[in-house]
Amino acid sequence: MDIKQIQELVKLINKTSIGEITIEEDGTKITIKQKKDPSQKIYTQAAAANYNPPPAAPAAPPVASQAATAPPASAPKADNLLTIKSPMIGTFYRQAGPGKPIFINVGDEVAPGKVVCIIEAMKLFNEIESEVKGKIVKVLVEDASPVEYDQPLFLVEPA
Repeated sequence: MDIKQIQELVKLINKTSIGEITIEEDGTKITIKQKKDPSQKIYTQAAAANYNPPPAAPAAPPVASQAATAPPASAPKADNLLTIKSPMIGTFYRQAGPGKPIFINVGDEVAPGKVVCIIEAMKLFNEIESEVKGKIVKVLVEDASPVEYDQPLFLVEPA
């Protein structure tokens, strides 16, 4: 079973009331479970073992109220941005391996079908492709961190 078929199964499960499906093909067994409570966190064992919480950010100094009301001129308007979301639960990687080039950076152009990251799930490395055309404005996830299904990964300014 290839990655596209697994992704389609995940989408199908999420659109229906099916709670769980298990498929066994050529000695490979895949189980897909739907979360019952959207606030419930589900991590793979590998993601939980590799998870290192980010260091606490130092407190920012207070900002003058005038500066807080004026938006930065270079920041894109959030209302017109598109989001590339995670199609599965796993560990997010920005590059194919150590020393390999990063798939996508802020400012890069993306088009449908272009690989933007990899998500590792159950020892399988799944290439995640863009479904939108535009320019990457922000990367929302740290490299090598766990992600949930439907979690926003990138913000894209449509072209």
